[in-house]
This record gives sequence, C-alpha cells and structure tokens, in this order.
Amino acid sequence: MSNTPAILNNIIDNVEKVIVGKRKAIEFVIVSLLSRGHVLIEDMPGVGKTSLISALAKSVDCSFKRIQFTPDIMPSDITGFSMYNQKLGDFEYHPGLIMSQFVLADEINRTSPKTQSSLLEVMEENQVTVDGNIYKTPTPFIVFATQNPIEYLGTYPLPEAQLDRFFMKISIGYPNKDEELSILERHKKDTPLQALETVVSSDEIINMQHAVLDIHMDKSVAEYVVAITRATREQKSLALGASPRATLCLHRAAQAYAYIKGRDYCLPDDVMELSAPVLSHRVIVSHESRLKKITPEVIIGDILQGLKAPVI
Repeated sequence: MSNTPAILNNIIDNVEKVIVGKRKAIEFVIVSLLSRGHVLIEDMPGVGKTSLISALAKSVDCSFKRIQFTPDIMPSDITGFSMYNQKLGDFEYHPGLIMSQFVLADEINRTSPKTQSSLLEVMEENQVTVDGNIYKTPTPFIVFATQNPIEYLGTYPLPEAQLDRFFMKISIGYPNKDEELSILERHKKDTPLQALETVVSSDEIINMQHAVLDIHMDKSVAEYVVAITRATREQKSLALGASPRATLCLHRAAQAYAYIKGRDYCLPDDVMELSAPVLSHRVIVSHESRLKKITPEVIIGDILQGLKAPVI
C-alpha cells in the first residue's frame, strides 16, 4: 500500500502527457480499471475520448484493440466465429476483436441494437459463447465505449440492460484556454501518444485489483451507499431507479477511490464523489423532468443534499 499512490500517480502523470487538464476524468477511468468495471465515455467528437484510452493502455502495458462501430458491423466481428479447417477436420475458432485486455468500442451507439447486444455476455462474464463453446477473455479485461450525445444523427440509444453493465459513465469536456494552448504546443512536431512509455505492468494492475477488495468500508458508510441507491427508486423525478448492481458498483468504486488516495478505508466523501459517475446512466428521468431539462446528475445531487452523510 505504501508505494501504491506513487505508482498510480505515475500512471495519471503519464496519461496527462496526452490528455491535458482532465485529471479527474483520468482518475475515474483508473477507478473503473481497479474495480474491474467497464467505462462509457459520452462527449462531443474530438475532445480526446479515444486518445485517453489509448494512452492508458500504453501506460499499463496491456494489449489494445479498437472496434469502430458502424451500422454494418456484425456480432461475429466482435465475438469471433468458427470456420471448418480441412486439415484438422474440425471447426476452428477465429477470435473476434473483443479478445484483448483493453477494448475500445468507438462510437458504440452508431451500430444496431443486435450488434450492441453481442457485448452483453462478455461485459458481464468476461467470456464469449460461439457455437456452444466458451472462450475466456484475457485479464485484466475492460471495455471502454465512447458515444456521441444521443441527439446526434445516426445514433441508436443503448438499452437499459447494456447501460447497467457499464461501471461508470464519464465525460471529458472541452479544455479551457490555457489547456488548449498547451495542446497546440505539445502537437507542434509529433503526437505525444507516439512517444508514450509504459510505467506499470499488467500483472501489477491485477495485483492492485485484488488489493482494492481489502479496502475497509465502515458499516455506516455502507448504509449510506444503500440509502443513496434506494433514494433513486423513491424519487418522483425518476421513472427508473438504480439497480442492486448499482449499489455494488458504488461500493466498489468508493473502495478503489480510497485506494488511489492512499487510504485503506473509505470515507463518505468517496461515495459522494463517485455517485454521479456510477449512477447517472443507470437511472431514467421521468417524462415531466425531461421536459424541464432536468438531468440525472442534478437529481443525484439533490439526493445527496437530502441525505445526511455519516461522520467517520
């Protein structure tokens, strides 16, 4: 535990050579990685969604594949397929693009619901089933999906079942003036991503994933986690509240965030910090609230203000 904050800071600093001024977003992505959860990044085109994931994959020495989702991509392109091998006299499995430690599902909401559903099993169980045979993904395994806002033309909204399989949803946002000037300076001669070096091995990431499980959460903080998710189910401004899976994810996210901060125990502040990224995509705003342009993040913020946090 003593060297952990330094190692994680090295990863964050390394990624910041490519992504300028977005440390909080990078921290959230690493929280998901340590929690063995998948990440949905929703933002405008060109803000660095793909660059963030590519930089992280390089930093932690993990295999990386990118799937560019288009309307004509097929489920077999993702999961793989079996083909008859005349020499062997049997069917042979040809791995799909999902067989990698880091998978970038780029613009996931530009493909059909049928193709989107091919990710359901692998995101939940880290395996694919092809012709009745099960094939495990390598470890660590994480899906990073990017999507443009659903108002954009040519997009298919992700179904609730798939959204619930994403551990966290984040956005990067536009840089401020100084950050954008810094981006210009760094790209004068070459792309910073090309020169990026590995700072930690994938085996060390796996060890840290196990260590996160030992982070202590006091019973009062655990009750606070449950109170937040249960409050979403009772909120009139929400048509659908957070699932029990969301409760588990918020608990694990708080553990991972405490681990990043160099603590072996969780604070209520950890839960508050992670509530919106973990819960916002798992709830559905009521029709009336949608007309008033009330976002899930605002509703979750109201829930946090209405609940009394425990004192540790």
